[in-house]
Amino acid sequence: VSSHANGETAVEAIRRIEPEVIVLDVMLPNRSGYDVLRDLREDAQLSHIPVLMLTARGQAKDRQLAQEAGASRFMTKPFSNQSIVATVRELADG
Repeated sequence: VSSHANGETAVEAIRRIEPEVIVLDVMLPNRSGYDVLRDLREDAQLSHIPVLMLTARGQAKDRQLAQEAGASRFMTKPFSNQSIVATVRELADG
């Protein structure tokens, strides 16, 4: 498990780490999670990685933006630790 808190340099960090699954918050400093996700989906090296989007805002518009950007799953805060772990495992198992 690795963490990175800067939207501006997130894609570079993901490229370096090569994770199996990405848990991506919508609200990041310097760049939104939606922008980061769009960059990931446009990058041939990273586009295959499943992405779980997290947000404190659970409006239909937020879910639609995540789907359009290419999120594999979408979760609204608050959520249980058990729920997020189960979702990450499911995404990692394909």
